[in-house]
Amino acid sequence: MALAAVRPATLDDVAEIARIQLDTWRQAYAALLPADLLAGMDAESAETVWRQAIEQGPGLVFVATEGEWTVGFCAVLPAPEDEVAAADGALPEDALHVVQVGALLVEPRWGRRGHGGRLLATAAAAYREKGGVRGVAWVPQEDKASLNFYRSAGWDTDGTVRTLDAGGRPLREYRLTGSLELELRD
Repeated sequence: MALAAVRPATLDDVAEIARIQLDTWRQAYAALLPADLLAGMDAESAETVWRQAIEQGPGLVFVATEGEWTVGFCAVLPAPEDEVAAADGALPEDALHVVQVGALLVEPRWGRRGHGGRLLATAAAAYREKGGVRGVAWVPQEDKASLNFYRSAGWDTDGTVRTLDAGGRPLREYRLTGSLELELRD
């Protein structure tokens, strides 16, 4: 395997991040999201979102590389209260120290090579330095690969589910949570 690494994203990465997002969603979520919704996503809009995220935050964006190729990315941010609250609205004691994985995608052709784990561990380390103790991520119920990935990192569902309107089709998601104390293994 070529040298694999994770680094903070720069504005030079915006086009590749948008391409990876669109290509990966169109491939991985074809059975979960309506075709017209996926077809309607465009690179220019995605690039605008990622440019703003990298320039202005409030979170951090990292890219995974293998050799000269950008193969994945991860965006994490301080978790908004409504993303960590219990079903009754009560906030956990650690609410101010929880981060949310807004996106973690690795192109399927680069999958199963440790890129996702390196991305999550790097993002977790960055937020541990800022006082973070726990992370949350929302994953579609049907996305077994992502559910298994987070579980392999020691994260698990916490019993909270939500249903989103995905272009007129309900999309049920599980909330997963886990420690930011992650270690990379060879």
